[in-house]
Formats: sequence, C-alpha cells, structure tokens
Amino acid sequence: MNSLTEARISEIRAFNRFYTKVIGVLQIGMLDSPYSLTEVRVLFELANAEGLVLEAGELRRMLDLDAGYLSRILTRFESDGLLAKERCSTDARKQVVRLTEAGAATFARLDLRQSEQIGALLDGLSEQEQSRLTEGMSSIRTVLDKASSPARVPYVIRPPRTGDLGWVVWRHGTLYGKDYGWGLEFEKLVARIVGEYDPEKDAGWIAEIDGAPVGSVFCMHKDETTAQLRMLLVEPSARGLGLGRRLVEECLRHARESGYKRIMLWTRDSLVSARRIYQAAGFTLDTEEKSVENGVDVVEQVWSRDL
Repeated sequence: MNSLTEARISEIRAFNRFYTKVIGVLQIGMLDSPYSLTEVRVLFELANAEGLVLEAGELRRMLDLDAGYLSRILTRFESDGLLAKERCSTDARKQVVRLTEAGAATFARLDLRQSEQIGALLDGLSEQEQSRLTEGMSSIRTVLDKASSPARVPYVIRPPRTGDLGWVVWRHGTLYGKDYGWGLEFEKLVARIVGEYDPEKDAGWIAEIDGAPVGSVFCMHKDETTAQLRMLLVEPSARGLGLGRRLVEECLRHARESGYKRIMLWTRDSLVSARRIYQAAGFTLDTEEKSVENGVDVVEQVWSRDL
C-alpha cells in the first residue's frame, strides 16, 4: 500500500469518526430514542415500503443484515407494539412484517426529530456553506453508489443555462490545477474561450446528475468548413459512466448537422482518458509541440477527423 492510498484511507476514517459524532451514532439511542441507528433504519424501510409491508427476507437483503440480528430487532419491535408479523398470503413459508399504528407514529416522531436536528445544523451555516455541504454529500453518495452499481446512476445532457459557463471555467481551473498543477493562466485561457462562445453559431452541452452539473463540451466555429471541439470535462465523481463519450458524440452530431466538413480539437498528452475518447471517436493526431504551463512541462496536441 503506497503513502497516497494510506493518506486517503486515513482521511476517510477521520471523516467517518467525525460524522458519526455529529449525527449522534455513538449515543446509546438515536435521536434521544431507545433505538439504535440500525433499528431506526429498519423502521424507515418499513414506513416507506410499497404497500407498507415487507417480506422479512427482502428486508434483510435490502439492508445486508445478518438474519439473526434482524430477527432480534423485529422481535423487539413486536414486543414494543411497533410491528406486526404475519404469513405471506402467496407463500406460507415466508413472513411479512408491517408497522402498527404505534410503529408508524414512533417513526413519524423520529423522522421529524431528525429533520429538526439537521435543520439546526444548517441554521449555523451560511448559504454558501450549506451549498458546499450538500454538494459534497451528494458527490460522496454519487461516487459510492456508482462504485457499487454504475448502471443505476442516471444522467441528462442539456444545453447550457445561466450560471453554467461560470461553472465550466471554475471546474476547469480547479480540477486541472489540482491534478496537473496548471495555474491561473490556464483558468484565464478557459475564461477567454468561454467568452468567445456565441450561441448563434456555436453549441454547448452540460451533463447533469441529480440536478448538478458534472460535465461539459462545446462545438465552436473554427472556420467555414471546420468546427472545434472545446472544453470537454467530466467530474471525477461521474467518470466511468460513459459521459465523456456521449458528450463527444453530441458534439460530432451537431457539427455534421451544421454542415461542417471537418472537426478538430486542442488537448495535452497528459489527458490520457480524454485522448482515448477522441481516438475511439475517430480523431487522429495531427501535430504536437512541447510547451510549459505554470512551470509544468506539457505537450500540446492537435487532433482532427473528417465528418
């Protein structure tokens, strides 16, 4: 295990310790109740079940719980009058469970208390801090959900809206500065390109997941016969979904429909993932030249293809 991996593991473990303290997981009962985090989660699933009943085996699979542990939780809920058990009407070998009125009322109180607790947490933060917090949480959820089941992450590709162009400049500057050491001059270059974007003759697309932008590409006018693919970007949290390929396909389709005969792009050889997308889309390398960006050696490349 290298030092970078060890540092990342340490950071994740530190976050886990911090957040479990924030939400009170370490207390005997969640939300000042006699029930643990796992027990409250079981109540949540039962309260939100379709038809308000769940087969016990399905509940165990949903939460990935040990069968004996879940059985003890359900037995406690039944003893407390929160839950009723009965045989499945279509398969007598199976048992279904549902919340009683008392169980539904108990969950409603806990649910309200949790919303109030989170509301109090947000009240102590500025609007910008609240936005950063929720965006970060959304990113964590998206990345980990994608890692467990990539096909379940839906996305949309749409034209740019107000605010998107600023996001494009910000994310290019932030991501390439962090990953490659490119500085303010590169961010200013992206800002100049964005400033040249003319919706009357150019086109752009923003990829979005759960209402948040996660990618971009633009098809811009180079000359009467040539279009230029510009500012392809996919957020790290959204990589592996095929978004880069889809964005490039959208750009190529638009260029053809607009009557261009050729399309070109400028990139750098260090952007390996992007280069693979370009090669798969039929682009070939025309020229390359050594250069320097913020004290970092780079190789500028021009790629193109016929349409």
